[in-house]
Amino acid sequence: MRVLAVAGVAAVLGWAACVGVGGSPGAGPAPRGFVALAEVDPTVGQDIRYATAHNFTGAVVDGYEEPVCLLARPAAEALRAAQRTLLPRGYSLTVYDCYRPQRAVDRFVRWAADGRDQSTKAEFYPDVDKARLIPDGYIAERSGHSRGSTVDVTLVRLPLRRPVDMGTAFDRFDPLSHTDDPRITGAARRNRDLLRQALSAQGFVNLPEEWWHFTLEPEAFPDSRFDFPVAVASVRP
Repeated sequence: MRVLAVAGVAAVLGWAACVGVGGSPGAGPAPRGFVALAEVDPTVGQDIRYATAHNFTGAVVDGYEEPVCLLARPAAEALRAAQRTLLPRGYSLTVYDCYRPQRAVDRFVRWAADGRDQSTKAEFYPDVDKARLIPDGYIAERSGHSRGSTVDVTLVRLPLRRPVDMGTAFDRFDPLSHTDDPRITGAARRNRDLLRQALSAQGFVNLPEEWWHFTLEPEAFPDSRFDFPVAVASVRP
């Protein structure tokens, strides 16, 4: 059964829920209960954009030391369950981002406030004024990703792992990225619906403003924000 009381999950896994509690980032190693997704399901693709220069900031983002997906274990296991339903249908999940340290969120805010840097506008926000990214909610000072149960994810077609049409690219700041935008039709609409159905069946909830953004509920660390770096060593004993 996917829906469990958070307190019960924490008790079973012995998580150190005191780390980063109350809105204060925990900058040490990951608390017990975080894992590398590849150790739970190596078949899920990983294209961790913020560990590369191919993202809206145009550079590797603070805190991304390795291009790996780290998650609270229940979220990783729920992704594995969703993947098991998609593979027989000729699809695979690919994650763009998983756990995100607070220092990365802070970098996003600094970038959004810098009106002089427009180098990625053509790809990521061609129809939105950069000055509107924070007021309109595209960039925020806090992110659910920093709690470890949120993923940015898409579908690819097997066996060549070709990206499917989702109507917009990942991290496109535009109303077209809203999951149910009525202008998204045909194959892109079917692909968005398939992704949402596969993940919602395992307890993930979609953020309506971003077709790629899903959070497993209940969250393992609902009152926490963490700042340990994205690196396999962060989740190793």
